Amino acid sequence: MLETEDGKNIQFVFITDLKITKKNAERLIVAGRSRWKIENQGFNQQKNIRYQIEHANSHNYTAMKNHYLLVQIKNIIIQLYEKGSIVFKTLKKTAKEKSSNLLEAIRSRKITDEDLATLAKPIQVRFT
Repeated sequence: MLETEDGKNIQFVFITDLKITKKNAERLIVAGRSRWKIENQGFNQQKNIRYQIEHANSHNYTAMKNHYLLVQIKNIIIQLYEKGSIVFKTLKKTAKEKSSNLLEAIRSRKITDEDLATLAKPIQVRFT
């Protein structure tokens, strides 16, 4: 329960399969709110700032769905690029050169069995 400045109480509900105790309740609330913030900021940015996906780009459902999935893939790549690893930061190239190199690699590189084996392993990406 949260009390607002005008004295009204607001109740929030989180759905989880984790056991909630007095010890972990506050940490779960903080985690839930930060996830909510990340998701809403991300969708807001996609909708209104970066990709203007508010309007329909087609009247064909399959085309709209494919467009949205491509926007999601593009957004993931851009976030990885912007938040970037040390490798990207140490390259002495302009953003345009890095983008051109990345595009060329996507266009021309053949996926090997070794690549597929690597992709099959679970990974975590963390931004600190």
